[in-house]
Amino acid sequence: MKQETRSEHFSPPSLIGALLRKLHIDIPLFVSLALICLLSFLVLYSAGGQETGLLVRQAMRIGVAFVFMTLLAHVNPNQFKRHSLLLFSIGVILLVAVLLVGDVGKGAQRWLNLGFFRFQPSEMIKITAPMMIAWYLSEYSLPPKFKQICVAAILIVVPTVLIAKQPDLGTSLLVASSGAAVLFFSGLSWRLILAIITLLASLTPVLWHFMRDYQKGRVLTFLNPEADPMGRGYHIIQSKIAIGSGGINGKGWLGSTQAQLDFLPESSTDFIFAVFAEEFGLSGCLGLLILYLLIISRCLYIAVQAQDTYSRLLAGSLTFTFFVYVFVNIGMVIGILPVVGVPLPLMSYGGTSMVTLMAGFGILMSIHTHRKFLPT
Repeated sequence: MKQETRSEHFSPPSLIGALLRKLHIDIPLFVSLALICLLSFLVLYSAGGQETGLLVRQAMRIGVAFVFMTLLAHVNPNQFKRHSLLLFSIGVILLVAVLLVGDVGKGAQRWLNLGFFRFQPSEMIKITAPMMIAWYLSEYSLPPKFKQICVAAILIVVPTVLIAKQPDLGTSLLVASSGAAVLFFSGLSWRLILAIITLLASLTPVLWHFMRDYQKGRVLTFLNPEADPMGRGYHIIQSKIAIGSGGINGKGWLGSTQAQLDFLPESSTDFIFAVFAEEFGLSGCLGLLILYLLIISRCLYIAVQAQDTYSRLLAGSLTFTFFVYVFVNIGMVIGILPVVGVPLPLMSYGGTSMVTLMAGFGILMSIHTHRKFLPT
């Protein structure tokens, strides 16, 4: 009996669990993330024309992202709070540098070239903006007063405008939503929230005036994609065809005709959900949404269990940002939102956004695994 008990104690699953806990990895969240990443390889292989090189590059990026997540999970949340102002200031300075000396690619000036690699400072701001606002609000009693709301709004607007000028409307909206989420979780009254929404809605004509022609075109295409079926409306029309042809159970893996015959643009990045829907159908899409829901639920649980104001606000904001990622991408692919170039989290091909997402999950794991359990 003793030998059997020892064997069970040192079984591979228990050893893996012990290792993950030692690495400050939250096991339920890690398993959910890993499942979606594994699923992404199946879809990328099909969407990328069955190119193995694409999978190798994505595997390397996912590996780097998971290492980065693990490193951040080791950092005590107090360190994030202590350095929030510094990290946010560096991010804003880098955004200004992008506008002055940034590399131009595909009509946008979003990259800083350091010689040995290029990176987008806007990805850094997705994390540091909510860190900064959470740090600022945590220094005061909640819910915040009018003065604190105004200061927080300025902290949101500055990086949002700098990113919008690159131009990068999708990322600027994500940064704005991450900052607004901190304010929401700080306990704003619903009356004030409705007033802010009304004010923003009234400023829509002003926003339209400052939007670039291609951004206005995206909005008009969203309202009526059939008006230019071979131009601006082509992406969304082909996406709808792919999703509709999948039916209930889909055409099966590698059966996406829209992707295989190159009818669907950006099939491995922004529109990868359309490929997934065509191959796995409604049932597969529901399964994927359940996985995303599990991740969001676990992250909200971590936010609720956080033991200080800063950690709760930051965890809630990072969770909401991930939700917005998923909602905006799927919304634009199925045609209920304008196309803004937001990738599907953990599924789309790409490295920068993957690292940013995993950094956020690393911070969430840090908040959860560094809790101090108080005696009852």
